[in-house]
Amino acid sequence: MSNPWTLNSTRVLISSPTYDWEMSGTNVNEGPEALISPDGNLFITYSASGCSTDNYCLGLLSLQENGDPLNSSHWSKSSTPAFSKNTSNGAYGPGHNGFFMSLDETEYWIIYHANNHTNQGCGGTRNPRIQKFTWNANGTPNFGVPVQINTPIQKPSGET
Repeated sequence: MSNPWTLNSTRVLISSPTYDWEMSGTNVNEGPEALISPDGNLFITYSASGCSTDNYCLGLLSLQENGDPLNSSHWSKSSTPAFSKNTSNGAYGPGHNGFFMSLDETEYWIIYHANNHTNQGCGGTRNPRIQKFTWNANGTPNFGVPVQINTPIQKPSGET
């Protein structure tokens, strides 16, 4: 980019819906969010499927080591969702996420929204949720499953 609002190169498509889990209700990959691992690898999460469905979820793209982010062949897509509904925990359609670190920079956290019940769609019933996540031995993020609603969560490390 030549400045924060002007592209000075051609756009590159690095992901489009190809798996069934990305095509529930609407064929979409949207809301990309970058994540850099502790060892410097670049990942992008994105929301997949229609937000009006319980199957709205997060997909994961991984940039190969020393890859060029503007070369679509340097990205790989996970064949399964990285984070998806958990009916027993009251999490339907978890998506549109972001990441942050604890104040003391020892913990990684994900923030996302989900519905508490089935068939609630994209309206005003979605609620924000946060939870800590970890990293797998292979360097990929492990978001776990959406925690059960009304579960007390400890503050991020370093907060008073």
